[in-house]
Amino acid sequence: MRLAVNVSARQFQQAAFMGTIRELLKETDLDPALLELELTEGSIMKEPEKAIEKLNELRDLGIKIAIDDFGTGYSSLSYLKRFPIDTLKIDKTFVDDVTTNEDDAAIAKAIVMMGHALDITVIAEGVETPQQLEYLTSLGCDVIQGYLFSPPLSKDSFTELLMEQLRVTTPTVERGTTRLQPLITDE
Repeated sequence: MRLAVNVSARQFQQAAFMGTIRELLKETDLDPALLELELTEGSIMKEPEKAIEKLNELRDLGIKIAIDDFGTGYSSLSYLKRFPIDTLKIDKTFVDDVTTNEDDAAIAKAIVMMGHALDITVIAEGVETPQQLEYLTSLGCDVIQGYLFSPPLSKDSFTELLMEQLRVTTPTVERGTTRLQPLITDE
């Protein structure tokens, strides 16, 4: 499971940012492939050339990069193709009325199509209704998040929810037959 962390524009633009990231990875012994940093368009567009350098350094470390609130900033498509981005997150402002407003639906569709054309995962944030879920899924949106699934949770509540969801069964093969085995038990 990947851990996504929001990074403020101020943090990202600090000269010590890369050193801090390296130190945190060392201190926590976290596999960089399990870390995704979420940056807003504005934070990378203030100094796009410097941002590209930092984003490439992060990518070289194995860290995933997400552009949060995509569509609300002022990024240029010419920069978008140069940024080493793994994920685009469709901003909630477009998701809110995606089933009732043709413009929001068109923007969401364009972001999904563009993301996929650039081999970028697309996440819709702020999904609150089954209708939004159905529409965004029909567009081919890769990941859906929002209150429809869960409100923000404390660490303990998240752990409890995760453990509950992992109490499912998974097929295992034993002597040419398939049997079901629990992934996690309470023991």
